[in-house]
Amino acid sequence: MPEVRPRRPARPREEVLAAAMAAIAEHGLAKLTMAGLGKQLQMSAGHLLYYFGSKDQLLLETLRWSEEQLGERRRTMLGRPGLTAWERFTAYADLYLADGPGDPRWILWVEVWGRSPASEEIRQGQLAIEAPWQADLEALIRDGSSAGEFTPGPAGERAVQLRAVLDGFSVPLAVGLPGVRRAESAARVAAVAAALLGANVD
Repeated sequence: MPEVRPRRPARPREEVLAAAMAAIAEHGLAKLTMAGLGKQLQMSAGHLLYYFGSKDQLLLETLRWSEEQLGERRRTMLGRPGLTAWERFTAYADLYLADGPGDPRWILWVEVWGRSPASEEIRQGQLAIEAPWQADLEALIRDGSSAGEFTPGPAGERAVQLRAVLDGFSVPLAVGLPGVRRAESAARVAAVAAALLGANVD
């Protein structure tokens, strides 16, 4: 009679997502496979597919998990007492902007964006992840306008425009385009934001 091997218990969801993020950071997204991740976690690819359904869903869940952690940092930072609205925006932009070539969060974002046209589930998940960034920036802009630091204007529209600027500077940074540097990108974001918000940053 063959020996019955005990089944390995399923890894906690957070452990799987953390391992996926670490693998992306170390090897890039192209080398992330369900089989490779399962081997690292001592799980079968079938187990991972059972819990996540597909690689697309695993990527979305990994991005959501990463953004939940970043959201906690963002809320803590925005809630610090004594900061001007412009200082809060600068901190927000620093947290939003890609760190540099291979930034795993941004590489994952780019991949999810690329897959969203073919998946309503991914599109809706993406919108849900982005919504808190938009809401926090709108609130920040309203606070700055109320305090007289920013010129009056529609907070929602200006937040959309500023996030588009941040996205536009982040993608070249994350993919490592030659000559693109984070300090210069951050300075350009600040210049556009100051003009759009009517902020006096001298």
